[in-house]
Amino acid sequence: MSGKLRIIAIIVGVLVLILVVAPFLVPVNAFRPVIEDRLATALGRKVEVSNLSLSLLGGSLAAENLAIADDPKFSKSSFLTAKSLHVGVEMLPLIFSRSLRVTALTIEKPEVTLLRDAEGRWNFSSLAIREGGPAAKPGKAPGAAAAPELSVDKLELTGGRITIGSAKSSKRSVYDNVNVRASGVSLTSAFPVKVSASLPGGGSFKLDGKVGPVNDKDTSLSPVEAKLTIENFDLAKTGVIDASQGLGGLLDLNATLASKNGQAHTQGAAKFTKLLLIAGGSPSTVPAAVDFSTNYDLRKDAGVLNPSTIKIGTAAAHLSGTYENPGDTTIVNIKLEGQNMPARDLEAFLPAIAIHIPKGASLQSGTLNANLNIQGPTNKLVTSGTVGLYTAKLAGFDLGSRLTAIAALAGVKTGSDLDIQQLTTSVHMAPDGMRAENFNAVVPTLGSLTGAGTIDAKNHLDFKMLATLASSAASASSTGGTAGTLGGLLGKLGGANGAGGKGAQIPFLVQGTTSDPKFVPDVAGLARSMLKSQLSGSGQQTNANEPSSNPLGALGDLLKKKKP
Repeated sequence: MSGKLRIIAIIVGVLVLILVVAPFLVPVNAFRPVIEDRLATALGRKVEVSNLSLSLLGGSLAAENLAIADDPKFSKSSFLTAKSLHVGVEMLPLIFSRSLRVTALTIEKPEVTLLRDAEGRWNFSSLAIREGGPAAKPGKAPGAAAAPELSVDKLELTGGRITIGSAKSSKRSVYDNVNVRASGVSLTSAFPVKVSASLPGGGSFKLDGKVGPVNDKDTSLSPVEAKLTIENFDLAKTGVIDASQGLGGLLDLNATLASKNGQAHTQGAAKFTKLLLIAGGSPSTVPAAVDFSTNYDLRKDAGVLNPSTIKIGTAAAHLSGTYENPGDTTIVNIKLEGQNMPARDLEAFLPAIAIHIPKGASLQSGTLNANLNIQGPTNKLVTSGTVGLYTAKLAGFDLGSRLTAIAALAGVKTGSDLDIQQLTTSVHMAPDGMRAENFNAVVPTLGSLTGAGTIDAKNHLDFKMLATLASSAASASSTGGTAGTLGGLLGKLGGANGAGGKGAQIPFLVQGTTSDPKFVPDVAGLARSMLKSQLSGSGQQTNANEPSSNPLGALGDLLKKKKP
């Protein structure tokens, strides 16, 4: 037994001796030019590594620094730098025959800069370009004999940082904690790859699929088949929408990506939460879900949004259009069409476009139609078109009680809930506010309301409106005023435009905010109405003892001093 122990001890001692002595016996720095040359040949770029060290236990060579040159058309700086490079090698051939057989590459904490020029070409497009075979060594003429292709069983980039931007702009997006894992890496065949990264604002990005073979004219056009997952993508911090206006939102995405011959097809589901699209609004409390399908031309940097669907609750609308990426941002031209969408489901989303239901009120019923065009860069979107609300009930909103400040409408009773037969308007929405034109609402208990106005970045209302009273509302209004009072005057001014009160028109203003609107008299509008009425000769005084039915006469009655 003791003899066997001695043999084991001798073997262990020899192994320890090899581990201690071998690194000094193998001139590992002699392999540095070989490693640089092989990487440069495979990538078509100059590659530099620092002094090498050998780790027998790890089975690898290690370099303290790595630098890969950029495409000179973009920059004289490095395309990739890293603090360390580990090259997995077969130990026995390295020790006994000094033969370098690479099995793995691990790049720790790399920093990569990805730039795109005005023509849409990336600075990595020229990586690994080859003519009928592996990339030629930098400096060799096209068509020159190429070295055997470098293939690696395992490739890893860990803890990296990627900076993405335009070659003609200083604007950059930075992604940290980038990790790439690939196996069976080859330039001439497809290989599996996994990518993960942290997004600005705390989100995450994951890609799981396969890449290759590498396109021999433009690496960025290489085939890709993958599943893409994005969580908590901050639209404001990444510049998708204008953070300077206080806008924001988060995106979650699950999609499949298939790219071949420069044509990419992506389809899946996107969910937008906490959206705020217009200054003066507040984040939506309900998500907007989009089932989408797109085709994208990588050469033209332009794509088509195939017929897709956006849902908010059970309300659904259809999307289609085009988009392009000429520079730092994406420019879209999208059409949105929705018919008979339940208004109640949309209520919680309205604050995202700076529309707040008045305090204490809620949309209990009704349907919404929309026909909108969404155009411009994504961080400065402009939406225009028409919207219509039909057969709706705004519960808890007594319009009549809010009209008491307008004397001519003081007697109107609309009830504690506001029934809206129809409301249509043309809208123009931009990040700094909204403009509504051709506003036309039919309220059975009041009549019709027409006008136009704006909602600014602080959610302030500035609308000029005209109420055309129904018969019942006109009667209630006339009983609310007394001749010789301001109320009577306003009633006469309004009634002067309609026969016997029916169709009486009362101009007024809507101010305050959407959540707390204020209805106030439009004095200038009343003056115009009075002048128009006088010039048209309407309203004749029939009894000298009665207040004038003529608006100017009514004004005189109001100002006339009583005799002692």
